[in-house]
Formats: sequence, structure tokens, C-alpha cells
Amino acid sequence: MKKNLTIASFIIIIVFGFIFLPKIYNRLKNETVIDSSRTKEVSNDSKLAYVKLNGEARRVPDFIFKNQDNLYVSNEDYNGKIYVAEFFFTTCPSICIEMNQNMRILDEEFGDRSDFGIASFTIDPINDTPVVLKEYAERLKVKSKNWHFLTGAVDSVYELSNSGFNIFSGVNPAVAGGFEHQGFFALIDKNGYIRSRRDSNGNPIVYYLGITSVGNKFQGIDMIKEDIKTVSYTHLRAHET
Repeated sequence: MKKNLTIASFIIIIVFGFIFLPKIYNRLKNETVIDSSRTKEVSNDSKLAYVKLNGEARRVPDFIFKNQDNLYVSNEDYNGKIYVAEFFFTTCPSICIEMNQNMRILDEEFGDRSDFGIASFTIDPINDTPVVLKEYAERLKVKSKNWHFLTGAVDSVYELSNSGFNIFSGVNPAVAGGFEHQGFFALIDKNGYIRSRRDSNGNPIVYYLGITSVGNKFQGIDMIKEDIKTVSYTHLRAHET
């Protein structure tokens, strides 16, 4: 009896491996998988990776929203610009505060450049009207004219966040502020492609952590500052050759 059970268990393991391991492999190969632990060890390779989905370099999908000046801003307004994107909300009592303080560091360093921008998409568009976003931008002392705080239809915002960028955001009355989201920054090159440095295994880290990671010697804000310069240089070299 015990021998039969052992044989049956062995057969189950073989069948599981035959059916599911190829699927797991394909998912890791073809889909964007985000693991925050991958930001702990990163490659010094100066050539940034393209983030790929199903084997193709991932571009930011089309979008159009209103900014803090009540003007329509679309993905086309960022053409020819390196920009950083985030998802936040103005009444956020937790990570958004640190995220936008870190975003201000980028604004201070790169805000004078005409080829640099920031896109801050609110995940609470009902409350975060252009007027509210304008007040928020003024409190932050925003420097760059290309830092847009964007609001629009609820469905469009969440579609862009969860499907377009694959950065989770959602309504959750059980958490502080009523919304939950990931504290990631996305780096987009001048052609609209999402770019990132690689981890120690050569895989793209995909997104940069916009908040402090305890125990990390090198923080997400430090990495993205370096990589904004790298993607600028790479783009310049591409035009020279």
C-alpha cells in the first residue's frame, strides 16, 4: 500500500512538472513581473533595459487628462521628453507624502530642462479636481512647467494604472485614506518606452521605489536620478551615430 502511494505521488509530481512548469517559464519569459526585492541589488550596466510584455518593448498607452491648470495633457505632450510617472492622491496620509518629496528632488535637479517632465496621475479624481491639484502643486513648490498633476475619468485612470503601467491602484475603504497603491516611479524615454536598469541577474527591475527602503544602501530615488542621465546620454548617442 505504502509503495503504491509512493508511486502515485511520483506520477503526480511528473504530471505537474509536465503541465505547469512550461506555463511558469512562459510567464516569467513573456510577462512583466514586479518584485520589490529586485531593487536591492542592481547591475551597474549603463545601458538601460526595455521593459517587455509578451516579448515586445512596452510603450505607455495613449492617455489624455486635465492638469492642474485645467488644460488637457496627453501622452503626445511628453513626446521627445524623458519623464517619470507615478500614481498618487492629494489626501494620501502615507506613502504619497514621501513619494512627492522625492519627486521634488528630481524636479529640483532636472526641472529646468525642456526635455524632462513628470506625470503625477491622481487615483482619486473625484476629489482631486484641477483646482485641488493646483493648490497641491503650489504647496510642493513645483519648479518645472512640465510637471503635470493629472485627473480624469475614474475608469480611465485605473485602466492606465493597472493595465497600462501595471502599477496597482484601487479603492479600499479599509485602509487609511480609502485608496491603496504601489509606491513606484516609472521611467519613460523620449520615445514613450518604459525603461529601467537591471537587477543582479540581468533582468529589468521594471520600476523604481519612490519611498525609502529600509536596509537598502542605494535607494530608488538615487537610481532613477542616475538613470535619467543615462537614458539622456543613450538617446543623444543614438542621434550622433
